[in-house]
Amino acid sequence: MKEIKAFIRPEKVNNIIEQLKAEGYENITISEAEGTGKFQSENAFVSQKFSITDSKIAKLELVAKDKNVDKIIEIISKYGKTINPGDGLIYVACVDKAYRVKTGEENGYK
Repeated sequence: MKEIKAFIRPEKVNNIIEQLKAEGYENITISEAEGTGKFQSENAFVSQKFSITDSKIAKLELVAKDKNVDKIIEIISKYGKTINPGDGLIYVACVDKAYRVKTGEENGYK
């Protein structure tokens, strides 16, 4: 299994989620985040929570079987890109095991 974390523009979240759900990837965590990076947004601001931040960003997280990673990356890239710099990043990491909190059962992912 793989964990996929995508840092994307907040205005792209709904479209990406719709496309992922249409393909059967429904277990997605979405978080609001702030970040810094190489791209300097013209909307950069000083965060009230942190000393410096360039922009608001959305973080999508999901776990999938290895065979589905390429399709998920394709969807996020296709529906998350713009013609501007700063569209974000996607990270993929190995997940050895996952368990349901309620039952303690080991859980596989689509």
